[in-house]
Amino acid sequence: MLINHPFQKTWIALLGLICSAATQAAPNPDDQAAALLGRMTLDEKIGQMTQVDMNALHDKTDLQKYCIGSVLSGGDSDPADITAQGWQKAAREYQELALKTRLKIPIIYGIDAVHGHNNVDGAVIFPHNIGLGATHNPALVEQAQTIAALEVAGTGIHWAFAPCVAVAQDPRWGRTYESFGESPDLVSELGAASVRGLQTKLPNGASVLACAKHFVGDGGTQNGVNEGNVVCDEATLRKMHLAPYRSAIKAGVSSIMVSFSSWNGQKMHGNKYLLTDVLKGELGFQGFLVSDWAAIDQLSQDYKQDIETSINAGLDMVMIPNGPGQAHNYQDFIRGLKQLVEAGRVPESRIDDAARRILRAKFQIGLFDHPFADPELAATVGSPEHRQVARDCVRQSLVLLKNDHQVLPLSKKPRRLVVVGKAANDLGMQCGGWTISWQGGSGEVIKGGTTILAAIRQTVAQGVEVAFSPDGKDLKNADAIIAVVGESPYAETKGDRSDLRLAPEDASLVAKAKETGAPLVTVLLSGRPLILGSALEASDAFVAAWLPGTEGQGVADVLFGDYKPTGKSPRTWPSSNGHLSSKNDDAGAKPAFSYGFGLSYQATAQSATGRLAGAR
Repeated sequence: MLINHPFQKTWIALLGLICSAATQAAPNPDDQAAALLGRMTLDEKIGQMTQVDMNALHDKTDLQKYCIGSVLSGGDSDPADITAQGWQKAAREYQELALKTRLKIPIIYGIDAVHGHNNVDGAVIFPHNIGLGATHNPALVEQAQTIAALEVAGTGIHWAFAPCVAVAQDPRWGRTYESFGESPDLVSELGAASVRGLQTKLPNGASVLACAKHFVGDGGTQNGVNEGNVVCDEATLRKMHLAPYRSAIKAGVSSIMVSFSSWNGQKMHGNKYLLTDVLKGELGFQGFLVSDWAAIDQLSQDYKQDIETSINAGLDMVMIPNGPGQAHNYQDFIRGLKQLVEAGRVPESRIDDAARRILRAKFQIGLFDHPFADPELAATVGSPEHRQVARDCVRQSLVLLKNDHQVLPLSKKPRRLVVVGKAANDLGMQCGGWTISWQGGSGEVIKGGTTILAAIRQTVAQGVEVAFSPDGKDLKNADAIIAVVGESPYAETKGDRSDLRLAPEDASLVAKAKETGAPLVTVLLSGRPLILGSALEASDAFVAAWLPGTEGQGVADVLFGDYKPTGKSPRTWPSSNGHLSSKNDDAGAKPAFSYGFGLSYQATAQSATGRLAGAR
């Protein structure tokens, strides 16, 4: 057919342009990084390798002066206003400074968003990883992490220091709750799901950077000592602790944080074999490696030597919490690394490789095109839709350990229900560590959440009396008693414990409730299995609720039968302090509950088999 009409010719030309644009390949992050790298000076490359804590930047213009590549808020390093709006404002201020540099390279802002955007007042707080591990549901975990990514990006932050893919072997470790469980298969599957969720493409076309941590073996230190020593042969290290990193890399993780811990006495931050030969070489990791908090300082007594050792070992970005006037600050790092390059002690090719990896990740997540918070995403922080997913995570995470006489589910129409234990009305205890503050806290630490007590009152029938007696002094005429007990919040080393017995006051409270003769349901809030002793025996029903986060309604859903329990323990539950390690320190002791144990309301133990595929 001949096309002579001017309109037809114009339409055909426009169609050709549309087709050409549609088939044109998207920009390649590798090519973009290489092109930008070719324009950079040594100072600018080293700047990209420098990550400075918010509180260390006494003069914010140093972001421009040193072309710093990353800022973080670590531990308790927060802006004065910790609402979503306050975080947006702080992130924008730093980003605007970075974009005034010669090459206008945006910073990547990092934060410990380890169970939701947990530094933001009003954000949704999900169960800690040990609870998510109990769901054995990768599809749900991926959904939860997608919501975390939406809330992180909504505050103008683009990098979550998550997921922790430690395979925790000893619950004495204070970070046990950050591990999905004791099985490398479970951790591998849920870790990969977390990476996919965090790095999902957001509505504006950008994404958040995930960070698998802490490479490698942090969950296997002797006696569960934080930052301790992993003593094992290489075959064991690979089978137990390296496996989740293979899965995370396959899922596309773009950054990995190196562990404080050692392997057979050698600090990970100086282990070139594991960081470069194995991780980057054998496993083909194309992202970048970031240090932990001032971790290179532990390599020796000489900071300049520490810089040389860690960068040559394969570290790409160094996390520095110290500012001018303090030892080992970011100015010392930048000056020292440049001198090492000029002296030939650190090859410039190593600097190029590190900077290229960092730039590639920034291009990969669309940071150059979307450096600021998206107002539409910002509006979703703490939304009811997000809370509903967290509530589902909570109810799927609960593990029913005991249910004698079919006490559960409870009736919604008792005459008088008594709730005991301060933890029942303590949002901070529900959330645990890494919630607003580094160590967490007690009481109403965050806005927008629902305590277990409030959830119970919202669930029972209208007119039912729900009495709250924290110390158990008012137990009269109870048709049923719910005791909520557990650990006070903690994080990292401060959470290391050698004795995991339930607190004496909690055991006494349960015993007091038992004396009434009323049906007794005990709910345990903890970051690990505890030695339950007489409290388990005294309880008619016992529920491990882990650290469920802000949505206490998920606990009430299970207690009153709106959701039948499906959780399966992600850890072997010890029966004594002599049986704490998954390696069975006391070979003669039998666990209280095996890995994968969990009852439903048919009162029979159910295997975790089939749950790994996300079945419900």
